[in-house]
Amino acid sequence: MAVRHPSSGSYLAGALLARTGDDMAGPALLLAGLTLTGSATGASSLLAAVTVSAAIGGPVLGALLDRSPRPGRLLAGALVLYATGLAVVLGGLGRVPVAVTLLVAVVTGLLGPALSGGWTAQLPRTVPAARLPRANALDAMTFGVGGLAGPVLAGAAAEALGAPTAVVVSAVLIAAAAPAAWRLPPVSGPAPAPVSGPTAMSRAAPLTCIVTSGVRAIAGSRPLARATLTSVLSCAAQGMLIACLPLLGERAVGGAGFGAALLSCAALSALLANAVLARYPHAVAPDTVLWAAPLLQAGSLALAATGGPVALVVAVAAVGLAEGPQLTALFAVRHREAPERLRAQVFTTGASLKITGFAVGAAVAGPLADRSLPGALLVAAGTAALAVPACFAVRPGGGPAHTTTHA
Repeated sequence: MAVRHPSSGSYLAGALLARTGDDMAGPALLLAGLTLTGSATGASSLLAAVTVSAAIGGPVLGALLDRSPRPGRLLAGALVLYATGLAVVLGGLGRVPVAVTLLVAVVTGLLGPALSGGWTAQLPRTVPAARLPRANALDAMTFGVGGLAGPVLAGAAAEALGAPTAVVVSAVLIAAAAPAAWRLPPVSGPAPAPVSGPTAMSRAAPLTCIVTSGVRAIAGSRPLARATLTSVLSCAAQGMLIACLPLLGERAVGGAGFGAALLSCAALSALLANAVLARYPHAVAPDTVLWAAPLLQAGSLALAATGGPVALVVAVAAVGLAEGPQLTALFAVRHREAPERLRAQVFTTGASLKITGFAVGAAVAGPLADRSLPGALLVAAGTAALAVPACFAVRPGGGPAHTTTHA
């Protein structure tokens, strides 16, 4: 009988801390921006700034992790720097020019993929191969638990102590995960022997060339390419929804903090759905979930546009039912298809694209919501719906579809 690796508990505990802090940071920054700038556009710009640079940071971080014999220590440093960046952003709000604060947020966002793809890429080294499907679902559940607790903490701290305090608490939680990252297992086995050909040239190439390996691995595999594209569109729709939540809270019950707390409804339903998947990891094929989940997400966002507190709660909860299984399916496809030598790059590149999609969605939704809140939600619904035809249209490299990517 397979025995769980002793570091798996530490892995999950650290992932939970980091992702709770990360899920708290977004709403906290959004509320702080709204409080200190007085506009949804200013708040969404701050949220977009701290996420948009992930498109650059993710591939670079992934390349460094794949080349490091102790990737956990690199992750620990990234977590500390990310938490420090959030504190600096908060300290600059209202004290330095807005452009400077946004620039600091962009630099901080370079490390964002460490909390998602960079961490998840280490999972196969913490559990036996036979237990990976269940561990994959449990890992996805840390996102759900973090998404449940983070917005509640952000809303509660913002209402009781002010939005700046909420940002501080989120930074502390992220930094507290660094010891667990430090203890993650090293890369097992001896270093690969030198080889000739393209692989040898890639090792000698500058880092700026090496980081493109993750992009090529995704683009060269139909399952990875369509899973990534589907998740990016879904994340863009999610960013639009989150940018609208403070205004939705004000419209529904007269408080922006209620809008942030609504994220917990989505997180709770996502957590419950992933709990079922952890119990029955082979119940539904991951590739099926990837196209079915955006349909539910699109319908839920359209329902949220109709207005009314009850409809809003139901819609946000249904969004979670789509997002939870979709995340588990995405991880399953990446673990199945990613070449071992490029695993971290595939995860961090995919995560960076998702974060960038989220940032673009949040940036677009802010001005739209200032003009028409239902209109912004309908645009979000349309964006989610686009994931379905995109999922079936992907044909990487113009060649035939295939299901396995080889290193």
